[in-house]
Amino acid sequence: MKYFIGNWKMFGIPGSIKIIERINNFLSKDKKNNKKYKVIIAPPFTLLSSFNRKFKNKRISLCAQNCSQFDNFGAHTGSVSAYMIKAVGIKHVIIGHSENRASGENDVILRKKLFTAIQNNLNIIFCIGENKTQKRNKLTLQVLKKQIKNVIMKNCNFKNIIIAYEPVWSIGTGKIPKPDELQKTLISIKKFLKSHFRSKNSFKILYGGSVDYKSIHNFKLIKDLDGFLIGGASKSSKKFIDIIKNFYK
Repeated sequence: MKYFIGNWKMFGIPGSIKIIERINNFLSKDKKNNKKYKVIIAPPFTLLSSFNRKFKNKRISLCAQNCSQFDNFGAHTGSVSAYMIKAVGIKHVIIGHSENRASGENDVILRKKLFTAIQNNLNIIFCIGENKTQKRNKLTLQVLKKQIKNVIMKNCNFKNIIIAYEPVWSIGTGKIPKPDELQKTLISIKKFLKSHFRSKNSFKILYGGSVDYKSIHNFKLIKDLDGFLIGGASKSSKKFIDIIKNFYK
């Protein structure tokens, strides 16, 4: 099973539901491949409730882009808790995206976010990734391991956690890792996960960063890749559908 997860970021108004409608229509018609993959879209908080009413029990699922480190309710202006996300029927949440890390979300905050998301039985897409300087200094694996160790508790059930590897230097730049380089990184991450968490369970790892209908060809033969976290291209139904079509072409 491959995952195609679209992160809309700060994009979308009520009329943007047409984008998801077209994607859902495609999924309904794609009888040949639709059991091979799962599609999840993460619109902004303002659209989650209304969109979920429309697409509940459909082939497409919805996801929150983030959650607060504080649970339930509280005096946290502008924050949305995992409890509130769950209450409107959403089952997935992204935690640790590099843009939020750059805005001040450190490992302590992310650990709290992960904990409250787990407490509310949300499925977590946990983002990790190195920046350009770290890559140039050959610190990629050291950085990724630290990001995982500092946030994910050892007793976590990875059935509800997907790791999204998003090299910061790749996001929005059009640059992507070479296939053999990405494969080695994925293998190293999975080996570390099995060793650190002492688990025989399989771990799911996505790739994110400049994924579009052209670059998707570079990822076809990477066997340790479980799917994609897609940014800009997910705001267009045509571009998003073309990514899926070209991957299975």
